[in-house]
Amino acid sequence: MRPANRGRCGGHKTDIIDAIRAAKEALVTEHLIQPRLRGEHEALRVLLATRHGAVLASTAAINQLKALIVSGPDDLRAELRKLKRPAQVNRCAQLRDRPAQDIEHRMTVRALRSTAQRIQALQAEAKDLEGEILGLVRQLAPKLLDLLGVGPITAAQVLVSWSHPGRFRSEEAFASFAGVAPIPASSGLANRHRLNHSGDRQLNRALHTITLIRMRLAPATKTYMARHVAEGKTSRDAQRCLKRAICRQLFKLLEPTRQSRTASLEDLPQAA
Repeated sequence: MRPANRGRCGGHKTDIIDAIRAAKEALVTEHLIQPRLRGEHEALRVLLATRHGAVLASTAAINQLKALIVSGPDDLRAELRKLKRPAQVNRCAQLRDRPAQDIEHRMTVRALRSTAQRIQALQAEAKDLEGEILGLVRQLAPKLLDLLGVGPITAAQVLVSWSHPGRFRSEEAFASFAGVAPIPASSGLANRHRLNHSGDRQLNRALHTITLIRMRLAPATKTYMARHVAEGKTSRDAQRCLKRAICRQLFKLLEPTRQSRTASLEDLPQAA
């Protein structure tokens, strides 16, 4: 549980005071969150974290490579700037030293080659980790991969956050945990809801990815969005409604034996 953000009275802080405060908050909490399941789910979590680090490092290396090309000698810049990014990386990784050139040219070639080889190694590492993640997802919940917009990375994140049957008392609680439950923001004659910026942001990001893919590829989702916009909602509000519906579908797929208080699955826009 995330503790309440209260200021410490008088600035007092010790381990005993913090423990008492945590115990008091647990006693007054209506529903305690269960810890995530270990085993395969923890294996998925560490693979996701490691792949994410490799992707971030690869992006940083690509930016560094582009900066080296822009500021490099004229002949190298003219040779590399016309190439697409994959071709740039491959070409830079195969550059050879040219003793006849000056030291600036030789060291730039060496820097380009080193950076490009680092990019290739990081991309190969991320691809290898994605293969491991795909194997675990197929073992734990293969039906997730049959849904439009759900790939191995998004499916793994959903499984890590959901963890096990019974962790969430309802799909409403799961939606709140994912940060897609609507928050009332009405005042006066205005009756509206706003986006929820709390919850598990990695799970929210996975739902956002699924939403973008379905908005682009699923005709039923396009009709769903157009209907909500015609009712007076903004495109952002309509997207919030879609993320909530996708969260409902995922929860029902992961916990098919549990009853939910929300609408049936047929209300969800889903491609055939």
